[in-house]
Amino acid sequence: MRAALMAALALLSSAAHAQREFRVYPSFEGEVAEAPLPTDYQVPGELVIGRLMFPDSSFGFGEEWQQGGTGWTDDYPRGDRTLVQMLRRFTRTEVRAVEQPVNLEDDGDVYYWPFLVAGLAGSWRLDDQKAASLREHLLRGGFLFCDSFFGERNYAIFEESLQRVFPDRPIIDLTDDHPIFHIVFDLPQMTKVVIPNANSVFRGGRGFMGRGEPRWRGVEGEDGRLLVLIAYNNDVQDAWQWADDPRYPSELVNLALRLGVNVAMYAMTH
Repeated sequence: MRAALMAALALLSSAAHAQREFRVYPSFEGEVAEAPLPTDYQVPGELVIGRLMFPDSSFGFGEEWQQGGTGWTDDYPRGDRTLVQMLRRFTRTEVRAVEQPVNLEDDGDVYYWPFLVAGLAGSWRLDDQKAASLREHLLRGGFLFCDSFFGERNYAIFEESLQRVFPDRPIIDLTDDHPIFHIVFDLPQMTKVVIPNANSVFRGGRGFMGRGEPRWRGVEGEDGRLLVLIAYNNDVQDAWQWADDPRYPSELVNLALRLGVNVAMYAMTH
């Protein structure tokens, strides 16, 4: 009986840390962010784009963030699946056809998804528990790309949660010679580039989501490995989402997709 009990407990422990299934949530952007489900969506890959889920300071929906329709669904899932196609075309990596929503409250699940992206990062609110989970994930070898936020107020909100994750590590400004800008595609002068929000582009450059100097920043580990890439006053994932829309400048789409390939390959190799 003791042996049977120990076996049952081991099974329960294993189930509690099981990898979450693929699922799709609604985006707050509605139809413009939707994407068809690829026929090979169930085929595993050695790289999966993890979409970080988080409580949102802008929408005020409480626990409803776990059902989608809030800030973390910015540019999701269309932007993620556009990047998948770019990675499949220009690398030898076997990339899963679909993204993976990652909830830090799902015990241990985050460790299955080393490459994470966070859209509308200037709206996230991480409590101490979520911050600790994300910190452990990144220190174990994970990587996080934070994007799609503008203005000092949004940066202050973003920084507050990031400092919960890494209270002992500074946020640094990246220089143009950083390896992440050159690992696959050579992207000179990247730190001076602004990838604009689509609404700003479609309105002829008007609107709040297009103002401000670009800041390419990051957090490094003790060994110098970049743990977090921050695209502040940028909207790289909007360029992924609107890649097929002729109103969005093609040169910026190409740049944003090449950057996405670099970021993913840096995450895989560092």
